[in-house]
Amino acid sequence: MNDIIYLVALPLAMAFFIPMIGRKVRWLPDVLANATTLVLLILAGQTVGREGVYALGGWAAPLGIVLVLDSLSSLLLLIINLVSFMATLFSVDYLEKLYTSKLRYYSLFLLMVAGMNGTVLTGDFFNLFVFLEIASIASYALVGFGCEADELEASFKYLVIGSIASTFVLLAVALLYGRLATLNMAHVAWLLQQNGFDRVTTFAFVLLLVGFLVKGALIPFHAWLPDAHPSAPAPISAMLSGVLIKAIGIYVLIRLTYNVFGITPMLSALFTSIGVISMMIGVLLALGQWDFKRLLAYHSISQMGYVVLGIGLGTPLGLLGGLFHLLNHSLFKSLLFLDSGSVEYETGTRELEKMGNLSQKMPVTAGSTLVASLSISGIPPFNGFWSKLVIILAAVQAGRAGLAVWAVIGSILTLASFSKIQRYAFFGQGKDFEPGKWALYQEVPLLMRIPLLVLSTLCLAGGLILWGGLNGFWGPVVEVLLGGPADYIGSILGR
Repeated sequence: MNDIIYLVALPLAMAFFIPMIGRKVRWLPDVLANATTLVLLILAGQTVGREGVYALGGWAAPLGIVLVLDSLSSLLLLIINLVSFMATLFSVDYLEKLYTSKLRYYSLFLLMVAGMNGTVLTGDFFNLFVFLEIASIASYALVGFGCEADELEASFKYLVIGSIASTFVLLAVALLYGRLATLNMAHVAWLLQQNGFDRVTTFAFVLLLVGFLVKGALIPFHAWLPDAHPSAPAPISAMLSGVLIKAIGIYVLIRLTYNVFGITPMLSALFTSIGVISMMIGVLLALGQWDFKRLLAYHSISQMGYVVLGIGLGTPLGLLGGLFHLLNHSLFKSLLFLDSGSVEYETGTRELEKMGNLSQKMPVTAGSTLVASLSISGIPPFNGFWSKLVIILAAVQAGRAGLAVWAVIGSILTLASFSKIQRYAFFGQGKDFEPGKWALYQEVPLLMRIPLLVLSTLCLAGGLILWGGLNGFWGPVVEVLLGGPADYIGSILGR
């Protein structure tokens, strides 16, 4: 298990190393950042099928700090580091034209990656907060990286709301430590099983729930996201939507509710309700948007509703659907944000009404956008169809046919929303379309096209990972959650 520490240590070290040595050689920051994310992706791939506990300094749990690897954390590590590598590859040419100071950009980027990897691996409440803050603070700076007025405003709003959520988390950690005299998550779960909940531990859990619902940008805790996503550079928007809200929001909610505090009927009802509300309100707000990236931002809220709906059902099929959609969303939403970055890179605008006929000038961008649009809308045979189908079947199987109907309606409205993008940006034209500018457009550089092609291929072939269902790849991942606190305690404490 010694190699999993590099998933945190390597990006942390390179975040400080790149600014130190990359000032004199122009291309060195690009090479080092992409090499780092590629190595991280390889390391993350090697965690698949493995599980275990790494004790820092040789101090075993519950006294020492531990990193915990299981099928669920391995899945998140794979998602985080795949999207990170695609984003850094895309950034090479994208930053050259639209932004400055690659040194600071890559430093903050790798800090964010280190924070997310640490959040997914940690088995300790206080270090969960530390890694959460590393990722959050880096993302605050990256949202405002362009230093324009609207970008700084969005970054400040994100910082204020995110800091309130982090304060809730820190207060909850303090209350749990004061009440239970331990910070190890498995030990907390064991003590709660032995002694039950009291007012202090219940209040601490509510604080954690609210804090991570804010980080996951679920309605009604979503106010920071519609401004942050459009303002950030496109690769950062891909990271925020593709992995950040999952790693420091949705994943932690899943881990805490299923493996530490335990899922209850009331929590299941809360999750399914929030899931449906987020799903519907997010897509309805997206329908009225004409800013390409802002439209995508509202769809992040809507699609996380599907994930939380599946998780809230609590059945094996519901959990499979929710986790599968979490993976699929990382692929097609990061692809869509990179596509929006390609369009902005070439046209200089995010307004759909100023675009038109881009399929003739930017065929790779147009094709990848179409693939991602069909995937997020749940059209077969793309990956989004299969995960939405599993969630719908899980709702019907659980006797909640009404939830299945809402999921279908959400997909229909999603298709309508993305039809607008295809109509005005790629296969038609907006009312403010300027033919003179259009004549000068061309496809983006090769290093920006490669991530679009890779992610498009994964969206097309992603349904294959469902092969075998609960008897295949997804079986061990779902078992981590179905095992509840008892299995989590046994895997770490041996009790």
